[in-house]
Amino acid sequence: MNNSFQIGDTKVYRKTVTAADFARFDDGLVHAVCSTFSLAQAAEWAGRLFVLEMKEKDEEGIGTFLTINHKSPAFEGDQIEIIASLKSQEGNNVICSFEARVGDRLVADGETGQKILKKDKLASVLAPR
Repeated sequence: MNNSFQIGDTKVYRKTVTAADFARFDDGLVHAVCSTFSLAQAAEWAGRLFVLEMKEKDEEGIGTFLTINHKSPAFEGDQIEIIASLKSQEGNNVICSFEARVGDRLVADGETGQKILKKDKLASVLAPR
């Protein structure tokens, strides 16, 4: 694992809301706005942008936690900008805070955690028993 980042460094991911991001469950459409689930996936990706540059070829990242505070709606066609900030990096643990915005409006904020492991170790941990 390499780390050329400093605490406070940022990565940005932009996502345009589509109907695939709407809040849906088995019983159908709940709201025609970006779901908390879809925001969470985008937030994890924004934090993973750090991991992609930190991991070696024989390593991979795995999520360890996610907190998300969904504050306001994002509508179909809106572009959400997710800014991940490196909050801490201790050993192989990478913690990011994030904000998701549409323009100046805060849509969500929270934190993500990922751990960087050797691929062979991760494969043994994730192997079916």
